[in-house]
Amino acid sequence: MSRPPTFAPPPGARVHTIRTARGEFAAVESVVGGAVEVKGTALMLPGFTGSKEDFNPLHTHLTARGYRVVALDGRGQYESDGPELDESAYAQEELARDVLAQAEAVGTPVHLVGHSLGGQIARAAVLLDHSPFLSLTLMASGPAQISVPQQQRVKLLQDALAVMTMAEVWEAIQAMEPPEDTDAGDLDEGLADREDLRRRWLGNKPAQLLATGRQLCVEPDRVAELAAVPLPFHVLSGSRDDTWPVPLLDDMALRLRAHCTVVQGAEHSPNTDNPLETARAFADFWDRTDRTDRTDRTDRTHRG
Repeated sequence: MSRPPTFAPPPGARVHTIRTARGEFAAVESVVGGAVEVKGTALMLPGFTGSKEDFNPLHTHLTARGYRVVALDGRGQYESDGPELDESAYAQEELARDVLAQAEAVGTPVHLVGHSLGGQIARAAVLLDHSPFLSLTLMASGPAQISVPQQQRVKLLQDALAVMTMAEVWEAIQAMEPPEDTDAGDLDEGLADREDLRRRWLGNKPAQLLATGRQLCVEPDRVAELAAVPLPFHVLSGSRDDTWPVPLLDDMALRLRAHCTVVQGAEHSPNTDNPLETARAFADFWDRTDRTDRTDRTDRTHRG
């Protein structure tokens, strides 16, 4: 489970609802300040059990570089509504069509960013229609299904959701987590953080977790299909990842002829592990992106 440093919105950000042709979606949005040249908009999709708040550490850095940031909860995820029990509502194509509607509502074209599960949904959206997008960044999001150990964790979650409430599953997850070393002065902050995480967990619709968890375990390799799309691609990862091994992500970048960034000191969530270097990598890529340029793009950057 991703752990944003804080659920409080970034300075100057607006927490609101974006209305689209496919429903309403909760958003955290930051706009570019008046003295900074506006270069574009980034639309950001969180991962499995994550939320729009996972991108909070990036907002200030990206708006300072001229990029408006819109981070969203997907359908049935945290503060975006969705059916409790109807898993068909969370089929990957349905979620991908949501992204197309979100991009239209935000104001296209946009730079699309997907973290983990969000990357696979973003990929599906681009394969349906790439025209609303200036680029696609896949952050810690691999070419096909997740690693076997992560598949086993998802299976445990699915089994638990079959017989337990969301609140009961949360308590079971907490009981299995190793205790953290916490100084006495940090105790209140830690308790507040845990309550925020609990509130986010309870906001997820069970059907959404079941459907998207299954997608993560069976997703086919669609890299060749994606490589045929005329968009600039960026593959960004931490220097270690137990969901998709970094060499697998590097290979995907080669197959896509994508720019590849490895953020040092980061794992599966570079956005929270090393937000400054992650934001720099995003903005540097967007700054040099040309929508029509698909030649000789493959290169590798180490950050941090």
